Amino acid sequence: MQRPLWASTGTKNPAYSDLLYVENLVGPDTVNTLPEKTLEALLDHGRDLGDTVLEGVDEAHRTLDGLKELGFDVEPSARSSRARGSSPSRGPTTSSSASSRSGAAPPSSSRPARSRSGRSAPARSTERMSSTSPPAATIVIFGGSGDLARRKLVPALFELHCQGQLAPETAIVGFARSVDSDDAWRDDLRAALAEFGRTAHGDEEWGRFAARLFHFKGDLKQTQSFVDLKARLEALEGERGLPGNRLYYLAIPPSGIGDAAARLGEAGLVHAVEPSGPWSRLVVEKPFGHDLASARALNEKVRHAFRESQIFRIDHYLGKETTQNLLVFRLGNGIFEPLWNRRYVDHVQITVAETLGVEGRGKFYEESGIFRDIVENHMLQLLCLVAMEPPVAFEANVVRDEKVKVLRSVRPQTPEEILRDTVRGQYAPGSIDGQPVPGYRQEPHVAAASGRETYAAWKLQIENWRWAGVPFYLRAGKRLPKRVTEIAITFKTPPIALFRRAGVLGNEPNVLVLRIQPDEGIALRIGAKQPGPTMRVETVKMDFKYSEHFGEKTPDAYERLLLDALNGDPTLFARRDEVEAAWELVTAVLDVWRENPPRDLPNYEAGTWGPEAAMELLARDGRRWRRP
Repeated sequence: MQRPLWASTGTKNPAYSDLLYVENLVGPDTVNTLPEKTLEALLDHGRDLGDTVLEGVDEAHRTLDGLKELGFDVEPSARSSRARGSSPSRGPTTSSSASSRSGAAPPSSSRPARSRSGRSAPARSTERMSSTSPPAATIVIFGGSGDLARRKLVPALFELHCQGQLAPETAIVGFARSVDSDDAWRDDLRAALAEFGRTAHGDEEWGRFAARLFHFKGDLKQTQSFVDLKARLEALEGERGLPGNRLYYLAIPPSGIGDAAARLGEAGLVHAVEPSGPWSRLVVEKPFGHDLASARALNEKVRHAFRESQIFRIDHYLGKETTQNLLVFRLGNGIFEPLWNRRYVDHVQITVAETLGVEGRGKFYEESGIFRDIVENHMLQLLCLVAMEPPVAFEANVVRDEKVKVLRSVRPQTPEEILRDTVRGQYAPGSIDGQPVPGYRQEPHVAAASGRETYAAWKLQIENWRWAGVPFYLRAGKRLPKRVTEIAITFKTPPIALFRRAGVLGNEPNVLVLRIQPDEGIALRIGAKQPGPTMRVETVKMDFKYSEHFGEKTPDAYERLLLDALNGDPTLFARRDEVEAAWELVTAVLDVWRENPPRDLPNYEAGTWGPEAAMELLARDGRRWRRP
C-alpha cells in the first residue's frame, strides 16, 4: 500500500481528499509555496477547530516556524486564503484559539514558541547543525594505536586543535595494549600526522597538541582494565580541571563493540543522562552488526550501558561536505525540488566505484563482502538523502525520521525478484592504469575458490507518492576503472520529441550529477544547439566544482563528525531504527544469496566496469549505466 505524502507530517485535514493533497504538494507548480488547502491544514495541524486547544495551536505555530526556516512563509498566504472565505465551515472555536489564529495575530517570527506546559521554548537556530566550539571533555580512543586512529581520528583532532575548536582543557587518551608510555604514543602519532595529516605542523604547534595526549595501557577483554581506566580519567580530570564530560570512541573491530560498551557500564564509566551534569557519549563505527539479528542484539547490548541519546553511530560518508550539500541543494534552491519526483525523474543511479582492491583486508572481505561493506554501510545513506521528504526543521530527530521513512518505503522483494534485480561480481586479474593487478582470489587471506562478492548492483523501488514507479539503481565495486562516488538523476524527456520529429539528432535526457568524491561538485547536462547552419543538439555540461569556488582545503569528514559528537548533535549519525531498517533490507538479499551461491565467479576483469549481468540489469529496462 502506498503511503500518502501527508502521512509523514500529520498535517492533513480530513475535509480534503488524498488526491488533492498529493497532486498539489508534488505538482509542477510547487515552488517555495504550498496549496491553499494545505496551508489551512497546516494551521489546523490535522484537527477540527472545534477540538482545537491552545496547546494544539502552539504546536502548529512551531511547525510554521520550521517551515519558515526552509523558505515556506505559510501564514500570510493562509490568512489571505481565509480572508477570501475559501476555508470550509467548521464548528465553533474557543476565543483564545480564534484570537491566536486571526489575521491580526503577530507574524510567527516575532512570536516565541510555547511548550505544552505554557513555558516559552528556546528559540530554534536557523542552522541545521551546531558549529560552535564544544565544551571541555576527555576523548578516549579505544584502539588508540590502530589504523583508524592514526589515519583519521588523530589527524582530525589535530585540525580541530589548530582551528581553536577544542577547549584548552580537553584531553585525548589512547587506550591500547601495544604502547607503553605517553611519549611513545606521542612519537607514533607525530609520525602518523606527518604521513596522513592535512596541515603541516611545526614544533611549537605540535608541542601544544602533544600536551593533550595521554596513553593508557589496557586490555579490552579485561574488566579490571576499565576499572583502572576510571581511576586514570578521574585523576586526569582533576589535574586539568575537566568537568567530567567523556567521549568514548570505539575504533575497534565490530566484534568487540558490545563487550567494550558493557564493560564501560560495569566499571561506572558512564554518567547518567542529566541536563546539568557531566555527559558520557559513545561513538561506534559502522557497520553496526553483520545482519538484522546481530544488529538488534548489538543494539540491545549497548543499550544496557548507554541510552540511545548517548550513542553516536558514525558513517563517515555523512561527514563529507558534498553529502551534507545534498539537502541544501534540494531545499535551498527553488528550481530543483519541484522536479524531484516521479513526474519528472526517469531514474536514479548511485555509484561507488574504487580502483583499489581489498588492500590487505582479505580476511575482512571474506566475512563481509561489498554488499555489507559499502551498500549497507554507505549507499543506503545516500539513497535516503536523495529520496527523503523535506523535514519540517533541520533538527536531528526530524531529519532522521524522514530517512527512516525512506527505508520503510522500499518495496519488499520476493526471492525471485532479488535474484532478478541484484547482481554479484568478483574481479579477476587485470590492469588498472596500465599496471597489472591480481584477482580477488589471489589476494592475501582469501580462499582459493572464494564466492565472496567484490561488486554488487541492486535495483530498488520506493513505494510512496513522490517516487512510485521510479527505479533506483545502486552499484558498488572494487578494481573498477575509476574512483568515483556520485549520484546521477536522469530526468524524463519532454512529452513531445519535437526536435527528433524534425530529424534533429543528439537530443539526450537531462542528467543532474552530484559528485561526492573525488573532484566534488555538481554538474547538469543539458541540450544546446551546436553552432552551424543545421539544427543539431549537443549535450553540454554546466559544472560547479567545490575546489574552484571554495578552495582545495575542505574539512575532512571526521573533523565534522567529531565536532558534532562533542557538541551532542546527532543529526549526521544513525539512529537505532535507521540501522535496523537498513539491515532488514540488506539481510533479505543476503539470505537469498546464501541459498543461491554464484557459479560464475570471477566474472569481471580488474579495470572494467563490472560483470555483463550488471549491464543487462538496466538494459532490460531500456536504460544503461552512466560512464562517470
